[in-house]
Parts: sequence; C-alpha cells; structure tokens
Amino acid sequence: MNNRRISKKSVMTRHFDWFLLILTLLLSAFGVVAIYSATRVLDSNVNAIVQTASLVIGAGLAITLCFFDYEQFKNLIKPIYIFCVAILILVLVIGTGEGEWGARSWIRIGSIGIQPSEIAKVCFIITFSYHLQIVESKINKPLVILGLLLHLGVIVGLIMLQPDLGSVLVFIFMFLVMLFVAKISYKYIIPVLALGVVSVPLAYTYLLSEYQRQRIDVFLNPESDPTGGGWHVIQSKLAVGAGQVWGSGYLKGIQTQMGWLPTPYTDFIFSTISEEWGFIGAAILVIALFVLIYRCFKVAQRADNTFGRYICTGVGAMFLFHVFENVGMCIGLMPVTGIPLPFITYGGSSILTNLAAVGLVMSVDYHNKPRTAIDVY
Repeated sequence: MNNRRISKKSVMTRHFDWFLLILTLLLSAFGVVAIYSATRVLDSNVNAIVQTASLVIGAGLAITLCFFDYEQFKNLIKPIYIFCVAILILVLVIGTGEGEWGARSWIRIGSIGIQPSEIAKVCFIITFSYHLQIVESKINKPLVILGLLLHLGVIVGLIMLQPDLGSVLVFIFMFLVMLFVAKISYKYIIPVLALGVVSVPLAYTYLLSEYQRQRIDVFLNPESDPTGGGWHVIQSKLAVGAGQVWGSGYLKGIQTQMGWLPTPYTDFIFSTISEEWGFIGAAILVIALFVLIYRCFKVAQRADNTFGRYICTGVGAMFLFHVFENVGMCIGLMPVTGIPLPFITYGGSSILTNLAAVGLVMSVDYHNKPRTAIDVY
C-alpha cells in the first residue's frame, strides 16, 4: 500500500478541536445571557458587558494556547510555580473581600478585580502534571509522595489563610484525580480516604473558621436561620422549584427579578437559569457541561505523552468539581462555598481561567504526534 504524504495542513485540520471550542463559546455566550437577566434587578448592564469582554479576551487566549506547544511549559515550571505562590501571598497582603463571606480573595486594581486562586488552578495543573511525569516510575515511594503533597500543600495552605475553603476543595479533588490517573497504589488511597473521614469532626472543630462552620450548619438545616445564613439556600431552592418543567420565561423569574434570590449572577446563577428556563433548560445546560468534561477526559486518553494526559485530567477534574458543587449548593445538596459554575457564573478571573484551561486541552490534542497516515486520515 502506498503511504500518503502527511502534510502540515492535514495535521492541523485533524487536530484542531472545533467541537470543543464551539461548545465552550456557546456555554460562555449563554452565561452572558443568563447574567444579563440576573442583573436586571441592579438596573445595569455593566456585569454583562464585563463578562462579554472577558469572553472575547478568553476566546483569544484559548486559541493562542491551542497553537502554542504545551510541552514548552516544561521549560517554565519553576517560574510558573513561583508566580502561583507569589500571587497567593500578595492577596494576603493587599487583598480585599472580607465582607459577608469573610475571605480575602481579591486583588483590586481600580475597578478591575483579580482572583488569584482562579489563576492558581491553571498554574497548579501545569506544574503538578510535570511533577507527576518526572516521578511516575516511582510514584509509590514515600519520599516521592511526600514531595507531591508538599507541591499541593504550599498552595492549599496559602488559600486556607484567605480563607477560601471552596477553592481548597477544588485543588484537593484535582490532586486526588490526577494521582489516581498516575496509578498511585491503593495502599495509599484507602488509608488516606479513611483518615479523611475520621478527621472530618476535627477539621470542623479546629480548622474551619466560624463563618465556614456556620455554612455547614445552615446547609444541614437552612430553616435554623431562615433570615440569615439560611436565606440563600431557601431562596435558591424556591427559585429552582418555581421553574418547574419549562420555566417562568426569560427575564420573568419572580425570585430573580424581584431581588429575593441573593447573588443571582454569581453563586446562584444556576438557580436563575432553573427558574427562567425550567428543568428542561437546566438539564440541557448540565448535559452540555458534562459533554465538555467528557471531552477533556477523552483528549487525556488519546494524548501521546503523560504530561498532556495529566493536564487534560486536571482540567476535567476541575470542571467536574465546579459543576457538582455549584449545582449541588443551588439545590441544597451541598454547602454554599462560592464555587462558580464554569463559563456561566459572572467573573472575569473565572471565565479567563476556564477558557485558558480549555486552550490547554486543545493544545494537547492539536500537538499529538501522528505515527502513520492512518492517525491523520
């Protein structure tokens, strides 16, 4: 059989993931639509405009990262990790946001707010993926595991000082999923899970701040403080239930448009969508998000090296936890932690981080090295 020549153009066409890019942009555009509705009570278009601008910048960033060879990040691992730690230290020094939720999570430059913990997620995925690649042959040695724990511990420790428990849980989940893919032995997994369960009461008593314990108490019994901490959960569940099957209609959600639903364009954007678009609309959104997550894991599966596989796994794990936690807290199945719904929740740092993460996944797929003409055609 005559082998056909593999041109650069054919490789480019084969590996550019149009489906992932279009799905991501559609989700992000729908997020702008939902934010516009959720901010009618504010009588301002500022949030929708900022989100649109962030979407445009983020789309350019995703495409740029796609064409950038992700393996070049191996030469920048130390600077990336140092940058990650530096911005997390900086937010402790000059950060703001100590209001209702008690966390100093933002760096504000004029009217622009930056959330370092969001940026740190992408930095961690890149640096930890490389760390796993260089130690994967000896992943089950105690000193290697200690080094991996230290890699995570520095970042998590700084975020706990804000304190931002929600972001900490995201990092821990990514860490565990990536270790699992790296084939860490079950002799470590089972004891750690057992220790985690046993330590929950101790963590609740000694590690969590007063407001974090209050969130858990309210999650378990929202009616115990219906006009205080429980207000968010109660109003969110009412909004979700009010949508029924087909929804109240766009811009017609009573809970949202009357201002009864707290933070409808950030933490509880899913409640806004459920109220106005109903169960059908909310279900389509969740399905679309899980299709995107599945795509990340599929790209991980066909990556031609473990560095790319770990990157895609980390991105997929990040999105998975965000969706599970945000949707869960909106319907009362998870405590309120302030975790954004990917591509939907208002926030420049969040949308830029998510689109950059998608760009990394696309880069892994785009730069896979075909071995034969069959791999391309």
